[in-house]
Amino acid sequence: MTKRPLILILILSILSLGTIACSSDESSAATTDSAATTTTQAPALPADVQAISDATTAATSTEATAAAAAQSANVLEATGEFVSPVRSELSPKMPGRVSRIYVDEGTRVRRGQPVLLLESDYARIHLQSAEAEAARARAVRDEASRDLERKKELVGKNSIPRATYDRSQAAFEQSTAAVAGANAQVALLRQQIGDSTLRAPVDGIVAEKRTDVGAHLGDGGVAFVFVQLSPLRLRFQVPERYLGRINTGDKVTAQVDPYPNENFVGTIKTVGGIIDPKTRTMFAEAEFANRDGRLRPGLFARVTTNLE
Repeated sequence: MTKRPLILILILSILSLGTIACSSDESSAATTDSAATTTTQAPALPADVQAISDATTAATSTEATAAAAAQSANVLEATGEFVSPVRSELSPKMPGRVSRIYVDEGTRVRRGQPVLLLESDYARIHLQSAEAEAARARAVRDEASRDLERKKELVGKNSIPRATYDRSQAAFEQSTAAVAGANAQVALLRQQIGDSTLRAPVDGIVAEKRTDVGAHLGDGGVAFVFVQLSPLRLRFQVPERYLGRINTGDKVTAQVDPYPNENFVGTIKTVGGIIDPKTRTMFAEAEFANRDGRLRPGLFARVTTNLE
């Protein structure tokens, strides 16, 4: 009786272990099937279809690259510097001492605007004397004219000798010449007084001031240096391969750092005819109206132009 229960217990234990092993195998198999299902991808394309797909993708990429290259070939990008087409040194016509200065370096000026005054006190005194002399000469001429008219009537009646009439005519001619000389002296002194005021030769900016109040300006002495601001030119270098593709009249766009969100449009005025053997480039110049004067000589710019 004691051995039989032990045998039953042993048999039940073996059956229980088998059941657990079967459950574990089934669970493992289910997990493997689920993972296989999860990692399953779309079925591969047939070889001929896959080849066509690869060829289409390659062709599209090649076309995009070619289009980008063509666009780049039709657009010229360069860097350049704005330069003034006119640089003028202002000197007095007559030597003199500086009396007043109306502008300073950096001042914007208009053509004809007064910028400096030379002392002209002595010239004004001489002018007053010359005007008085001119008035006296006119009075003498008027008297000689009236005398000549009287002598003309008398000589017509043979009341006076012809020589008397000739002397009156000579006196009139001399007085007329004296009036002309006096008027010329007056005009000369007025011109000298007018020239004592130096005026800006261009619309632009004072680049340099080389004198001050009280200084003496002699012959050839430079008082100011002016540069023109409107219009302004942009000079840049162009590779030699664009020689036949860039022409006068073409439009260019310039961008400068002080105004990063603005495009300034100009027109090409000059294309250099000489190729630099060191850089294999030539120069070109574009003109910009610059009516507001915001662009200045020496300003660096990035240039773009369409070569289509």
